[in-house]
Amino acid sequence: MILVFGSAGQVATELKEVLPDAVFLGRDRLDLARAGGISETIRKIAPAGIINAAAYTAVDKAEDDQDVARRINADAPAAMAHAAAASGIPIIQLSTDYVFDGHGDEAFLPDAPTGPLGAYGRTKLLGEQGIRNSGAIHAILRTSWVFSAHGSNFLKTMLRLSETRRELTIVGDQIGGPTPAASIAFAAVKILEALQREPAKSGTYHFAGAPDVSWAGFARDIFRQAGREIRIADIPTSDYPTPAKRPANSRLNCSSLAAFGLERPDWREGVSDALKKLGVIS
Repeated sequence: MILVFGSAGQVATELKEVLPDAVFLGRDRLDLARAGGISETIRKIAPAGIINAAAYTAVDKAEDDQDVARRINADAPAAMAHAAAASGIPIIQLSTDYVFDGHGDEAFLPDAPTGPLGAYGRTKLLGEQGIRNSGAIHAILRTSWVFSAHGSNFLKTMLRLSETRRELTIVGDQIGGPTPAASIAFAAVKILEALQREPAKSGTYHFAGAPDVSWAGFARDIFRQAGREIRIADIPTSDYPTPAKRPANSRLNCSSLAAFGLERPDWREGVSDALKKLGVIS
């Protein structure tokens, strides 16, 4: 039996399809901002593996809420990992491209130097460090630009805006790999199963959709597939200021996924799947 931290988020929702017999712990059952009961909870449930799909993901809000973000993104995963190490079970930790500074135009390898630009990235990086320092069998799976038919995400925002507007200005100088939440869920389960057989594969891996694209390019394909004629104007990041600075380069080198027989998912297929689930296309 697998224990999943998170219940209502995009990846956790998709994991429910992949792992119908897993135990899912949402905020209503365990508040990770008050993580004192994590170890005891894991001990009582006695799972065969853990997937942490819970996180503080409000990137801008984290700038003013750093203590809570740190407790959820750093302290809680460390507690999970120490409990996993004590039980000899593997843990999958979902992380982010925001641990990098976004400089250059080359795809970041898993061992590339980190340099988060804001509180969200810093707390996620601390979470990674806590996992590694725990001694647990683990995989840190960094991903980017997650989308699905569930929750709040870029695809759903674009569809909502297109209901009332025919022209949109979208950032065109941030480049990354949109990643379907369903693909992340599938990859997390496959990696967890591999670690149960081969704990020596513990480490940090990248998993992002292909091909790399700008936010503006991503939006264009969403509207193309949705059959909506929306004019997109590319703008620089400087024209769309936010409290938290975003990395300009979110390209992730995912070649190490070959260790698990995984390849980068085509995000365009993920867009199609999400639009079908939302009833936008048939």
